[in-house]
Parts: sequence; C-alpha cells; structure tokens
Amino acid sequence: MKIERVEASKHKRGRVLVFLEDGACLKITEQELLDFGLRAGDDLNKAALARLKEAAGVSNVKAAAADLIGKRAMSRASLEKKLKEKGASEAEARYAAEWLEAIGAINDADYAALLARHYGEMGYGPARVRDKLYEKGVPRELWEDALDQLPDNGGQIDRFLQSKLRGRAPEEKEKKRLTDALLRRGYSWSDVKAAWNRLGSETWED
Repeated sequence: MKIERVEASKHKRGRVLVFLEDGACLKITEQELLDFGLRAGDDLNKAALARLKEAAGVSNVKAAAADLIGKRAMSRASLEKKLKEKGASEAEARYAAEWLEAIGAINDADYAALLARHYGEMGYGPARVRDKLYEKGVPRELWEDALDQLPDNGGQIDRFLQSKLRGRAPEEKEKKRLTDALLRRGYSWSDVKAAWNRLGSETWED
C-alpha cells in the first residue's frame, strides 16, 4: 500500500495524518512517524501496514484517554469503560489507562479521596459516599482511606439540623422528615439519633 502524502494535523498538535492510496487516513503521533520512517511515496507491505494501523489505533485511544482525563477526574475503571464505549478494544483501553497511570495522570487513591471530600462537603454521610465510590469504579480496597477524608459525622448532622430548625423545637412530623433526609444522605441511625439528643429532642426507637 503506497503512502500518498504525510502532513501535520491542523487541529491537533503532535498529530500526523498519513494518507494511503486506498483513501484511508491514519492518525499517528510524531514519534511513530520517526519510528516507522514514513515518507510520501513509500510502499508499505502487509506486515508494515498492519503494524502501522495497530500503532495508529493505540495513538487514537491514548489521545481519547488524555482528552477524557483533561475534562474531568475519573477512576481507571471508569476511564476504561468510557474508552470501550468509544470503540476501543479491551486491550487498547487497558494500555491507555496503564500509560496514564504510569505518568501520574490518573491515580485511583487520589481520586477516591477527592470524591469523598467533594461529597462530604456537600453534606453526604459515609453510606452515600460508599455508593458514589462504587458507582465511579473505585476499587474497594481504597474506600476506607477515602472515607477518612469525610468531616465529622456529628458535626455535619448538627449543622444540617440547625440550618433547618433555626433554634426552634420541631414537631414530630418535621422531626421524622429531617431524620429521613439525613438517612438518605448516608448517615447512620445511631449518628442521627445522637444528634437529636444533643439538641435536647428525644427520638423514637428504631
């Protein structure tokens, strides 16, 4: 297969476009251009063309991975899932994730801590944060260290109740509504009960 022309991409820095005589356009990096020694007019045999296409596929997946990570933080598992949704093979997605991990662009432990702090600052408790860690594909062995980033449960619940009650005593219906809201936010019944007791309001037994 003959290479008709080779030119730098006008839209992506470091990207090179290799146009083949059959109309195909391979997107590779400058490093691959040097590695393969590609020039216009070169005639690639089947083996060389296969290697070039494989390299082009890897380059595209790595570029897609870098773009995804550049837009928002995510776990390695989430990144691999997104890449496969975009058409990458399992091997290509894994390779791209390993590459980003090796250069420090993704780190599941750091991401887990960031996630826990984010949802903790939003007023969510441990159970809800665990759900988020699971949803985002964070390995379970990292959960406990991440949960250490959460603010004190009692303080968070106290602030929530104080912001809703503003110093007044709640009626039973409101007390139940606020308790249910805290349980949905991921706080345990024992922590919620203790907070009501600190406010001088007795709680019903579970």
